[in-house]
Amino acid sequence: MTSTAGILSGQTAIITGAGSGLGQAIALALATDGARIAVTELPGKEHLAATTVAAIEAAGGSAVALPLDVRVLASIDACVDAARETFGRVDILVNNAGLNIRQAAFDVTEEAWDTVLDVNLKGLFFMAQRSARVMRDQAPAGGCIVNVASIMGLVGYKDRAAYCASKGGVVNLTRVLAYEWATIPIRVNALCPTFVMTPMTAPLLNDPIAGGDLLSRTPQGRFADPEDVAQAARYLISPGARMVTGIALPVDGGWTAV
Repeated sequence: MTSTAGILSGQTAIITGAGSGLGQAIALALATDGARIAVTELPGKEHLAATTVAAIEAAGGSAVALPLDVRVLASIDACVDAARETFGRVDILVNNAGLNIRQAAFDVTEEAWDTVLDVNLKGLFFMAQRSARVMRDQAPAGGCIVNVASIMGLVGYKDRAAYCASKGGVVNLTRVLAYEWATIPIRVNALCPTFVMTPMTAPLLNDPIAGGDLLSRTPQGRFADPEDVAQAARYLISPGARMVTGIALPVDGGWTAV
């Protein structure tokens, strides 16, 4: 990992769904830059958050594990309040929590649709709104929000009607928030990763048929790994991106270029 230690010193980052995968990689990257990390996970999965916290602390960083269910507004309020009370500020939010229920469009149920949209879009918005209120009211005011969307917010793919709808919503919501909050100043950007190789996605990506189709759409000829996405998030949050807001940044090996 390339070190730019200290560029986020004194700043606090809340990262949703940071007990594993992309969220964990982003948490570790921002901690390397000196940020204090509020690691969130669903109630009942605190052990995953504790693993990320332990890794950050072992490397000399500061972190706390917090329960969060983005479908519940009271849980959002409690999480953001706890992060602010623990570290004194909220400077960075990475809206990483998300899920997918794969169904052909003819088979999508109302329950599945509502579950995907409640987490990926509704929960993301209210987490951003609550965190941004803290960013607005603290002194000095300001902050940075990164919404983890997907290339499925930019293109379509089979068996993902609800997921693609939710991630497309995240991309355009990001533009609205960037516009409304620019003068606070709060920068808001979206990350649009391709399929990322993690223990959870490995069975799909290693499947000769399903994985082969996905790989054939990627000019670089490989899937992303969590560090690829973490480094892109790191850039968007860094002072070097101070003039960057409202964008949807693909991290996709060229998928959306063709």
